[in-house]
Amino acid sequence: MARRSCILLSTFLICLLVIPVTYAQTTGVGGPYGEYDMAYQGSETLTLFVVPDGSGDSFDQASLPFGGTEDATITVLLVDGGWLPIAYFPAEDIWLESEDNGLVPCMGGTIADANTGTDGRAQWREPPLGGGQSQALTVVMVNGMLLELTSGVRLSFNSPDINGDLMVDLTDLQLFAVDFFSSDDFRSDFHRDGIVNLSDLPPMALAIGANCP
Repeated sequence: MARRSCILLSTFLICLLVIPVTYAQTTGVGGPYGEYDMAYQGSETLTLFVVPDGSGDSFDQASLPFGGTEDATITVLLVDGGWLPIAYFPAEDIWLESEDNGLVPCMGGTIADANTGTDGRAQWREPPLGGGQSQALTVVMVNGMLLELTSGVRLSFNSPDINGDLMVDLTDLQLFAVDFFSSDDFRSDFHRDGIVNLSDLPPMALAIGANCP
């Protein structure tokens, strides 16, 4: 009788271990898992002006393609295998990347503004720190892995750190000069009016000398 009880107890414990794994495999839910979106829900792709020292635009001041701004604040919801919110998940383990790796962040330059709250949510509103440029989708990474439920948001990046070496210097100024005469190069259209012209010169000039903290 005792042996039978042990077998039943062992089977019960094995079931407790297997059920969560089976649930995760059949539903695609793991931990951490979740979804994210951008405040702006329109059809246009927004662009964020990024500077290595963080003096660029905040997410709620992202540019529309031909003038004007919209709120590109990104909110992520992290949950566990039972779809329960994960509270106080470390901000440094949640960050943004561009799908083509064209955005080059400083160390910790695209992490969430704060740990997840009690509701499992974290946001990106403060200006990121980085350089380079990207017109690909922006995705959320958690612990170095892509958060896959959401395919990405339509947020591009450009920067006076045109070559993406995390320092705005004469090399970038030379590249800007080349773009100035090409009229429509995205990477140097900081004013986002569809053309590289004199309105893009002040942001470039003000950023000279900027680098990661």
